[in-house]
Amino acid sequence: MLYIIGLGLSDAKDITAKGLDAVKKCEHIFLEVYTSKLNCGVHDLEKLYKKKIELADRSFVEDAAEILKKSKKEDVALLVIGDPLSATTHWDLMQRAKEKKIPVEVIHNASIMSAIAATGLQLYKFGKTASIPFPLDDYQPETSYNIIKINQSIGAHTLCLLDTQPEFMTVKEAIQILLDIEGNRKEGVFTRETLCIGCARIGAKDQIIKAGKAKDLMDFDFGAPVQCLVVPGELHFVEEEALGL
Repeated sequence: MLYIIGLGLSDAKDITAKGLDAVKKCEHIFLEVYTSKLNCGVHDLEKLYKKKIELADRSFVEDAAEILKKSKKEDVALLVIGDPLSATTHWDLMQRAKEKKIPVEVIHNASIMSAIAATGLQLYKFGKTASIPFPLDDYQPETSYNIIKINQSIGAHTLCLLDTQPEFMTVKEAIQILLDIEGNRKEGVFTRETLCIGCARIGAKDQIIKAGKAKDLMDFDFGAPVQCLVVPGELHFVEEEALGL
């Protein structure tokens, strides 16, 4: 049996009761560590769950050979920060398990896709989500800029997820990347005057949510990861009040 279990956004205690019950009956437990980061260490999980946890990097999960082999004969859990099916890798793992006739149970939890409502923005007004990657050598992908442009055309908000490799990207770095793309494109999609919302550690006790012009957020210290950036579309007056505008 393979369990794919969401851990939520903050710490060891965010797991659901259903997820914890599943963990306690598994012989092997893997923690996926490449898509996000908890505000605690793996030892905190082991202490609360009373189980040994093995770290699983991207290649281990994408290859999946060991996970699937063990799941054939024993109960195995893959712990995923946030919600289990937010990343396509986990969906692929589930499909491969089913092809091998391995029973799979997905246990959902909170993810940034829903928790971003903590900003005060209405979820149904968000458009397509963008990912902002670090530049690759001399190449800077512009997909995030294009998504913001499309969402702006319909008045929709844009949630920008920030790269986690080789390190966790900051709000400041994300803004600079978008400004660099704007400098090349000159389409007025994202400028130093653009209203943004910088977020850090959503779901944690020390979460930070700060709205302001892009140029101002670049001077603000959001602290530790995980961080994300929101580029609002058309704001309802209730949303403006929530943002303190």
